Amino acid sequence: MKYQVFTRRNLHQIPQFRKLSQEQVQSIKTVSEVLPFKTNNYVLNELIDWDNYLADPFYILNFPQREMLRPNQFRTISEMVRDNTSKTDLAKYILELRLNLNPHPDGQMEHNVPSLNGQLLTGIQHKYRETVLFFPSRGQTCHAYCTFCFRWPQFIGMKELKFSMKQLSLVLTYLKENPSVTDILITGGDPMVMKTEILARYINKILDANLPGLRTIRIGTKSLSFWPYRYLTDPDSKDLLDLLRSVNDSGIHMALMAHINHPGELKTDAVKEAISRIRETGTQIRSQSPLLRHINDDPATWALMWKKQVNLGIIPYYMFVSRHTGAQSYFGVTLERSHRIFNDAYRQVSGIGRTVRGPSMSAAPGKVRIVGISEIRGEKVFVLEFLQARNPEWVGQPFYAAFDPAAQWLDDLVPAFEEDEFFFEKEYKKLLKVDKLPGHTILAENRQYA
Repeated sequence: MKYQVFTRRNLHQIPQFRKLSQEQVQSIKTVSEVLPFKTNNYVLNELIDWDNYLADPFYILNFPQREMLRPNQFRTISEMVRDNTSKTDLAKYILELRLNLNPHPDGQMEHNVPSLNGQLLTGIQHKYRETVLFFPSRGQTCHAYCTFCFRWPQFIGMKELKFSMKQLSLVLTYLKENPSVTDILITGGDPMVMKTEILARYINKILDANLPGLRTIRIGTKSLSFWPYRYLTDPDSKDLLDLLRSVNDSGIHMALMAHINHPGELKTDAVKEAISRIRETGTQIRSQSPLLRHINDDPATWALMWKKQVNLGIIPYYMFVSRHTGAQSYFGVTLERSHRIFNDAYRQVSGIGRTVRGPSMSAAPGKVRIVGISEIRGEKVFVLEFLQARNPEWVGQPFYAAFDPAAQWLDDLVPAFEEDEFFFEKEYKKLLKVDKLPGHTILAENRQYA
């Protein structure tokens, strides 16, 4: 299949748009002034059900919806465009909106970026002791953009909001100084947008560096869902598979962290063949997705998705809580409902599918899982634990938050039993060197755990 890309600039070239009203097309254009839009012909022709597109999860996943902005925000932009407001004033208002959409939640920019000899490494995040995220500059786009994506600032052309790095040598130097790192996660954007020869330069240099602690190279990607032909018919698809095989042959484990949001992404012959070819290289595929209103917020969808993944040889890995950024007001699900959906789905799969963990909040202190909702000492509480934490000693310790049916994130919760703070907060404050926590952020230059 020949690859075709569509953005707001060539919306009129999408053949299926004859089904949309002028008002619907204008809504897409208006919202995409703020949130990035990009799709491709595979999504259009093989995933979206155009006979029922308004309720179709892949249409909603790709095409910005009016409700993804607040009514007053949508109205203001529409009026500014209608009135031919100057580009400068329009850009100023759009910037204001974007900054109010919490572009880097939970201290990603301020607290996850490490330094080397006084230089900030803006293409790295190091939040957990064992894992470093690397953002190669050539991989900071995607085959298509998910409307919920918490990495949306990577795609809007604002360098000050973007994680990106060309100098792999700095990354390798940093890793040599942090031998506790066992996993490198190459992320973006989507590294699989890169030509194989470019991706190979990064990976081969990592292998050649003989990093003493390195055990796993991970690649975060949506390509299986939105462009499986990357592994089938792209001119360098064979070279890509050979590259994956070479990593496993070197003794380093290669893992694809596949972003799969709905079982419908696994229905095509192309994706099934791509999964088979990847697995033949010895590469392990693990799946993860946030729980999203309008997309997958029912137990049957998740149970079916996990079953299909297991049948295809994919390991279910994480159900995340939708992060409070971008269009989270449209996609967000309460913690109470998230827990119920996860449990109801989990009960429907066999033990081999119960590798999945969740629902998990990737909050500033770490990945916090909702273990349950219980009544203790006469008080209804959320039972929580860390699956990952900035301090590994926090992992696995149960803690309790007062039940709040409206809560959607850790910041919405307060400690149960009239406690003043959660068990980790005293250390948290000490690391920040403040008396009061600014919304659960934490200092990344915490070398004790980094």
